[in-house]
Amino acid sequence: GYLGVPYLFGGDTAQGFGCSGLTGAVYRLNGLRLPRSSRAQFEAGSPVDLDQARAGDLVFFATGGGNRVSHVGLYLGQGTFIHAPRSGQTIRQGDLADPYFRKTFLGARTYL
Repeated sequence: GYLGVPYLFGGDTAQGFGCSGLTGAVYRLNGLRLPRSSRAQFEAGSPVDLDQARAGDLVFFATGGGNRVSHVGLYLGQGTFIHAPRSGQTIRQGDLADPYFRKTFLGARTYL
């Protein structure tokens, strides 16, 4: 239901979301609390191999290079995820097969 909502740095409401605000809001709607930042969400989750990831797990990226977490999305299954990309864009579906996401992917985490 959040597809098309605008990106808003630090946002965590339906008026606008940052990446970790989006994942936190989805988890809150399902009765779970996540830490605020993508890095803290990464550290709080249990690692899961991508081929074992389930819809609702989170996928993490190092969009600034290296291996420092800077972006998170909500895994949908079959290599797809929903995320809040960046300023000027809206919440959309991404594909882990995309070369950019393949290059920056750090791993998946589960919280259940």
